[in-house]
Amino acid sequence: MCNTTTKIIISGFGGQGILTLGQLIADIALHKGLKVTWMPSYGAEMRGGTANCSVIISSTTIGSPMVKNNIDILCALNGPSLGKFLGAVASGGKVFINSSIVDTLPNRGDVDVVPIDATNIAAQAGNAKAANMVMLAGFLKQTSLFTIEDVKEALERRFEGKEGLVDVNMKALESAL
Repeated sequence: MCNTTTKIIISGFGGQGILTLGQLIADIALHKGLKVTWMPSYGAEMRGGTANCSVIISSTTIGSPMVKNNIDILCALNGPSLGKFLGAVASGGKVFINSSIVDTLPNRGDVDVVPIDATNIAAQAGNAKAANMVMLAGFLKQTSLFTIEDVKEALERRFEGKEGLVDVNMKALESAL
């Protein structure tokens, strides 16, 4: 999964599943025996306001849960999030962008920009609120952090007793693979 440390920021509007996506990634890493931190940040209004979380995955002890710079992976589900965090992405990092909402892609040659039509793909799969799972599909395609089986197991833990939510999220994820 990861030999050193991977710093991830997931950001967007409240209600887009930002914190859930971060929790799923942290859960997967934890169940793989890695060290993990998950730190949420959101406005008081939550739905519609800004929300982000940082996830650090490491094979060694994590000194601080804060991710302020040298971001390895940025997952931006809206334009303000892209603007806020793009400058902190490390050279060679990956920037996943919800191109359903973000019109202009960044022109930064030292990072790998991955546009994903997340909201539209999720809507076509039956639930636009599952755009976070479509973004997660981008992680699966572009990184070696985890597998689709890891995601399914994490969703089953997260939504225990709510199999319908597991199915909706897996359908959105699989539609983007």
